[in-house]
Amino acid sequence: MPYDVRTSVTDLRRAFHRHPEPGWREFRTTARVVSELERIGVDEIAVGREALATDERMAVPSDTELEPWVEQAREAGVRSDILERTAGGHTGAVAVLERGAGPTVGLRVDLDAISMAESAEDDHQPAAEGFRSANEGYMHACGHDAHIAIALGTIEAIKDSDFTGTLKVFFQPAEEISGGGKAMAEGGYADDVDYLFATHIGLNHPTGEIVAGVEKPLAMAHLTATFEGASAHAGKAPNEGGNTMQAAATAIQNAYAIPRHSDGMTRVNVGYIEGGTASNVIAEELTIDAEVRGETTGLMEYMRTELERVLYAAAEMHDCDVTPRVISESPRTDSDPALRELVASAARPVDGVDHVIETTEFGVSEDVTYLMDRVQRAGGLASYVLIGTEHPTNHHTPTFDIDEESLELGVGVLSDAICACSRRQPLR
Repeated sequence: MPYDVRTSVTDLRRAFHRHPEPGWREFRTTARVVSELERIGVDEIAVGREALATDERMAVPSDTELEPWVEQAREAGVRSDILERTAGGHTGAVAVLERGAGPTVGLRVDLDAISMAESAEDDHQPAAEGFRSANEGYMHACGHDAHIAIALGTIEAIKDSDFTGTLKVFFQPAEEISGGGKAMAEGGYADDVDYLFATHIGLNHPTGEIVAGVEKPLAMAHLTATFEGASAHAGKAPNEGGNTMQAAATAIQNAYAIPRHSDGMTRVNVGYIEGGTASNVIAEELTIDAEVRGETTGLMEYMRTELERVLYAAAEMHDCDVTPRVISESPRTDSDPALRELVASAARPVDGVDHVIETTEFGVSEDVTYLMDRVQRAGGLASYVLIGTEHPTNHHTPTFDIDEESLELGVGVLSDAICACSRRQPLR
């Protein structure tokens, strides 16, 4: 790959790291992506509603939750036309680069950050070098800042290459809350993709190591359940209450008692609980947030059904009502062996790549599986590629950081794999 991307991609990664935004609130991030795409010069840029199926979005925040982020973006100088196109939590974009006859190749990256305060310690590189999060309580703790930068570098590299065909790059919002994958899959731009790549950095693979395509991502569903009962004086007449605290406690305990399944691995977790008013009042309303996962989509659905059964039984036991809601979900979709082989072949000659693993079990969940499934069902191929990077602490921790040498490697591997696809026939 003749194009040198080291300085520009590193600077881009740091700029995105400095201004993290959570799912469906990536207004400034989307605007910066659009600005960079205009600088590079692509043939089409679809933004917000143009790139997404509005009704397929999941886990969309309320207008009250969106507004501070809109205002922050406006104060930062984001163009009014971008704010109009992303209004109502319609963040994200799709870039299209036309390069003559050939297959349509897609690349998907994610935009959103995590609700987590970033370390300010001197030994944390972003703090020491001045690009620590400026949005307190939020940070890029999973490498999405690097993913965006790699994607922009890859577009520029492809533009300078001998690629023939069409390149579509999906800048997807709301991955951390599994809210954007389905909306982008149903937005129309994936319908003619022959080869689709998704990518992630790190995940305990060191700099120089490439995984050509993962398998066994876990199918997942996020749920909330609101218990409604009746308040009463906890000392004088506790028997007159419908105790949602008891109902929730029973449900949480029994959720972890859901039988494991002989067909494969399953997971359940209740991670958040909110409700009640005072120690001497029977809690009238309470909400829990939970998730279920499964080695297959069917196993996830088994866990979801069993969790809902537990919720209803616990509510009935304590004379309460309960309303479970699925907030977001994603299926299992594996990388195609044929595309894994292509990635492995393309990666081995790239400078700095010293170890290529054809596949490994993913073990976590990702809503890009909606896009992968969309492509595969229409006769195309998809692969989820891991770009190794040294990270001093694990993903989703306040001191997460990356080895920026891996940015150039990511551009090299992905651009060479995309060019390799252009030498193949369209699949439909």
